[in-house]
Amino acid sequence: MSELLNRPEVLAPAGDMERLKAALLYGADAVYLAAQQFGMRTAPSNFSMEQLAEGVALAHSQGVKVYLTCNTTPRNHEADGLADFLRQVAAAGVDALIVADPGVMMTAKKVVPDMELHASTQVGVTNYLAAQSLYEQGVKRVVLARELSLEEIAEIRRNTPADLELEAFVHGAMCMSVSGRCLLSQYMAGRDANRGACAQPCRWSYRMEEERRPGEFYTIAQDEYGSYILNANDMCLIEHLDKLWKAGITSFKIEGRAKSAYYTAVVTNAYRCATDVLLADPDNYVLPDHIRDEVLKVSHRHYDTGFYFGMPHQHVWDNSYVREWDVVAVVQGWEDGKLLLSQRNRFWSGDELEALVPRQGCVKVPVSALWDENGNLTDCANRAVMDCSIPFAKALPIGTMLRRKVD
Repeated sequence: MSELLNRPEVLAPAGDMERLKAALLYGADAVYLAAQQFGMRTAPSNFSMEQLAEGVALAHSQGVKVYLTCNTTPRNHEADGLADFLRQVAAAGVDALIVADPGVMMTAKKVVPDMELHASTQVGVTNYLAAQSLYEQGVKRVVLARELSLEEIAEIRRNTPADLELEAFVHGAMCMSVSGRCLLSQYMAGRDANRGACAQPCRWSYRMEEERRPGEFYTIAQDEYGSYILNANDMCLIEHLDKLWKAGITSFKIEGRAKSAYYTAVVTNAYRCATDVLLADPDNYVLPDHIRDEVLKVSHRHYDTGFYFGMPHQHVWDNSYVREWDVVAVVQGWEDGKLLLSQRNRFWSGDELEALVPRQGCVKVPVSALWDENGNLTDCANRAVMDCSIPFAKALPIGTMLRRKVD
């Protein structure tokens, strides 16, 4: 471990400007995001070209890299606009393109030859021959298929050039299809997952019908709500970052561009702190409990470790999320012994909140009094995005999120 020279990168998702700012505040080394074309997520608002230039400038001012997903499989009618799109992206200053389609890769090499290329997980790199082939085509980094074990990753590392970077997912939702290449959504809902519009039919409940008994439906498992036979657990590798780094992974990728800014903040902060623990003593990585607990404070399905340690228990038998905490306010400043807040969810005088301090742990924040935007005492912050304030002895960084445990 001590001989590894590459510092591991914490790579966070940014579905829009709010999520980008959360990732920056809470310790990302790099972010990945999409413009409003050619990206594999259409649910988040993504970035206009003007917003992209603004976001890149903001990230670069803090020493953070920006990778742009250009990883759909374009159709013929989109091909004519691709070259101009890539030129605009390059002009915005992004650091790398994440690509999956050979035509996109070829076009990028022609029209933006200085742009760094990363091979998307959609390529499905599962062996060192594929990684070597991409490297010879000018790819700087491969995002490995999620179906690989640690032993397979280590073998890829041993058999590829040292300057080929390896990126892998360490946290977030998993797909039941190989490297996310799925036709189920298009078939059942008319929404093409390979073009960023997945309807997630793998999360739906299914029942079985015997063809000679039409209209009589049976659960596949003994569950009154049906059976979610395709529904994958979420991935969480925060306790195993040393093993991933030792296997040769130098970019720890967090899934979740379509998730909330709160999710981005909490999970980025947890992996930032965990990576700092790893770097402090690489040969004796022990994750403190308070960092491990953080990943339980976002909405999530049951966690497992994916394929890294062999075949996973891949599916959960319901579609529910574990959700025990809500963000209730965001710090806007501090003045005269009061935290100035912008409300996000209702909270009350007398509540005990937690402040998620960027790149640190949690701080208890009791709401011993609560003032509205006019300086009047009130029992409840109950209007969306209302300005309010509470007593607190010291300033917290602007953008710090306050949360409360859900009843």
